[in-house]
Amino acid sequence: MNIFLVCLLACVISTIIGVLIISLVYINNIGFTTELNIQKHEITSPKTPIRMSDKKRVDVKFQFLNHLGKSKVFQFPGGDIQWARFRYDVNDYPSEEEMEFGTSINNQRSKMTFGTLRIKSKGLRAPHWHFNANEHGFLLKGSAWIGVVDAGGSIVTTYNVTAGQVIFFPKNTLHWVKNVGEDDCLFLLFFTTHEELQTLDVDDVFFSTPEDIAARSLKPQGGVNFIRTFKKQTEDQAINLPPNLVELIQNASYVQSPDKLVWRYFYNLKASTEFKLPGGVIQWARFRKNGAGLNDNEKIFSDSLQMHENALTLGTIRIYSNGLRQPHFHFNANEMGYVISGCGKVGIIVSSKITTDFDIGVGDVVFFPIGTQHYIKSTCDEDLLLILAFSTGNQLQTLDMDDYFHATADHILAQLFFKKQEEFKKIPRFSEDQAINLPSQLKLIAKNN
Repeated sequence: MNIFLVCLLACVISTIIGVLIISLVYINNIGFTTELNIQKHEITSPKTPIRMSDKKRVDVKFQFLNHLGKSKVFQFPGGDIQWARFRYDVNDYPSEEEMEFGTSINNQRSKMTFGTLRIKSKGLRAPHWHFNANEHGFLLKGSAWIGVVDAGGSIVTTYNVTAGQVIFFPKNTLHWVKNVGEDDCLFLLFFTTHEELQTLDVDDVFFSTPEDIAARSLKPQGGVNFIRTFKKQTEDQAINLPPNLVELIQNASYVQSPDKLVWRYFYNLKASTEFKLPGGVIQWARFRKNGAGLNDNEKIFSDSLQMHENALTLGTIRIYSNGLRQPHFHFNANEMGYVISGCGKVGIIVSSKITTDFDIGVGDVVFFPIGTQHYIKSTCDEDLLLILAFSTGNQLQTLDMDDYFHATADHILAQLFFKKQEEFKKIPRFSEDQAINLPSQLKLIAKNN
């Protein structure tokens, strides 16, 4: 009997141990499977950015501000590039502040990316095209020779561009930029995508093409042996400047195509109409319905913007010292800007719970999502100058604070603000547009009252 009980007890203990072991194995397998599923999801869904450590709370202002001058410089033999952009891989962001900005322009579906392109004297931004974006550029300094190849290659448009002028390259259009001056040239570039920019350079696709395919396509003398004489450089040649350039080129000409071709991809912004306001000046490179207010060449550019989906509107805004671009919002466009000179203060209201203001200076990039009210004030002794881009190829639709106050019935305002109706007569109407105003006018108003 004792032997039987001992055997029974041993069987029970063995069974319990076995069940525990199986349970532990099952739990571990479930955990392992879950981990694999999570990893698989991360791999197959790269468009969902993973945030860096949440230990540091990032100031909300960085959803709308990028200190581009502090960002990583991508260097090439012939120049460099800096970016204010979205990245799928969070490890590509140099800082949490830049990630906040990149995530913001992506979450807002902004259709905007910004970059600066510096090309050394005689340097070349290699012929290339962008899969997923139009490109709009403003030449801040220097001079360059541009080439654009239309579909089929039968029409090649080339033109020279100098500081203050605008360039435009539609999506999937091959183009190049050559610095033809003695000094560096600096382009401020806007791309119509909030995703990662997709680009192919001609040298990269050439070296990725099988030699026999390239030989059959180009049919050079010597066939495939000639193709094999091309040697891929160890350094990325996106901006190219061979040290033996003088030996390579014997005759270079920088031809200017007819205006009817050039102005499809070019706009002389610095020579365009100045819209003068009490506190500053605005100039536009934009579409105008029926070409209103444009000369013949400007109409070509205007029509070109309309032909291409997701084109941008570009403009420069100069705000005099202590001037104010009054609070306003845009019905139909996100806005992105780059500070060229001066300094200022920006305020933005996204909602009653999300408001912020911050200082801006040279090299800063600002972003205002569609519908958000914002203002820009010049706070230096010198003028504040920005290049602005708006995510519409149609006419920009904007409403300023003074306009919507005057357009709202005074009894509605009285009820809203718990203020007597006659009090709103103290808000004057001006014959001159006050989109950019100066404080001296406010002092004059106070004196007259």
